[in-house]
Amino acid sequence: MKTIIAACSQNLRGSRASVQPALRALLAAPWPSQRAVRSWLQLLSVLQWVLSFLLLGTVSLLLLIYLVFTRFWPISALYLAWIIFDWDTPEKGGRRLPCLRRWSVWRHFRDYFPVKLVKTHDLSPSHNYIIGSHPHGILCVGAFCNFITGSTGFGEMFPGIRPFLTTLAGNFRLPIFREYLMSGGLCPVTRRAIGYLLSKNGTGNAVAIVIGGAAESLSCRPGVTTLILKNRKGFVRMALQHGAYLVPSFSFGENDLFRQVVFEEGSWMRSIQQRFQKMMGFAPCVFYGRGLTSVRSRGFLPYARPITTVVGEPVTVPKIEDPSCETVDMYHEMYIRSLLKLFNENKTKYGLSETDELHI
Repeated sequence: MKTIIAACSQNLRGSRASVQPALRALLAAPWPSQRAVRSWLQLLSVLQWVLSFLLLGTVSLLLLIYLVFTRFWPISALYLAWIIFDWDTPEKGGRRLPCLRRWSVWRHFRDYFPVKLVKTHDLSPSHNYIIGSHPHGILCVGAFCNFITGSTGFGEMFPGIRPFLTTLAGNFRLPIFREYLMSGGLCPVTRRAIGYLLSKNGTGNAVAIVIGGAAESLSCRPGVTTLILKNRKGFVRMALQHGAYLVPSFSFGENDLFRQVVFEEGSWMRSIQQRFQKMMGFAPCVFYGRGLTSVRSRGFLPYARPITTVVGEPVTVPKIEDPSCETVDMYHEMYIRSLLKLFNENKTKYGLSETDELHI
């Protein structure tokens, strides 16, 4: 028995002797710097955002379908009943959660690129506004960060203005994802939803619309700024019908976040993209960004490129319930002139050269 006790004591002394150097080595190892920690937090914040927009809706739908065939089927049944009951909420202003807009992760998201908001003129809370957001880019990072999160100071720059951002109506049919979108202030890009915000939600509403839409993303590439705007006049007609002022905005650097394989007009791949976009509402782009582990690797995360969103001067619009085509064309031209002025006055300040032009 004494022999066994002695052997155990010797083993314990040996274990302590081996653990102590390991602990000393661990304590002597350099801790990550604050800069490294911030970089990882910024990277993770962008990763969660990209995964949320690309996978949250699909994964939630598949999960609820799977639960139907298990003993947890009441969860799917209850959520289906909730969606039926709550079906029209996205068309009636959604369900904003201010706490989500103030989420600290959005500060890291902002600083990753970084994203900056520039104000050129005041917006009066006594009016409603349609903000045209250009360009679309691949994932509309500038529009999301400035109009949905509070990280760039929209509320402080434009007191009394409630920003909304429109997106595809089909996104609000996906379980869980719809709740996530509404909580941030997103709404469907439909006449009913936009009309509600401009006529039945009081004043001080600013509805941001990415006018070029999915079709514009097909031409997104660094160094080229092409907007699909010439024949997009529905937003002008809605502004006239509700007396909402038109406000141009441009996100410099939006097209530099990804590299895209752009197929030429008339090619069979471009035809497939356009047909898919017409059927599904979004375009299947072939693009890549940086990887998770290294800037030099390829992946689906955006490159860290600065984005500066400049909000321009409002175009005063009268309220005309049934505007003529000539009136719509006139205010459409006024909006384009205001957008071109905004672009030309700011392009050299935010990374473009004097010779760069905006193609419409």
